[in-house]
Amino acid sequence: MTSPVPPVRLDATVQGRVQGVGYRMFAAQRALALGLVGWVSNEPDGRVRCLVEGPRADLETYLAALQLGPLGARVDRVDAAWTAALGSFSRFEIRSGWTSGD
Repeated sequence: MTSPVPPVRLDATVQGRVQGVGYRMFAAQRALALGLVGWVSNEPDGRVRCLVEGPRADLETYLAALQLGPLGARVDRVDAAWTAALGSFSRFEIRSGWTSGD
């Protein structure tokens, strides 16, 4: 019998033409399809930030989607940081503006 894989946290910041092109909705739809929890928000400097928890393999798939983005977006760079999940999320949400953390 295998033990369950503990969830991890991905903190990803996306640079490029990612505001005003439906990027947050795209990120939310991908997260929901993968069963991930957390949030996505616009940053005041024009970037988009995603703080997401779930299985590492699903987060790797999510990160690959973030690097592509939706039609109309131009992703120049995605900075990703991995940490242990805190378990503080129960769903995935789109936040309307800048947020400093959980």
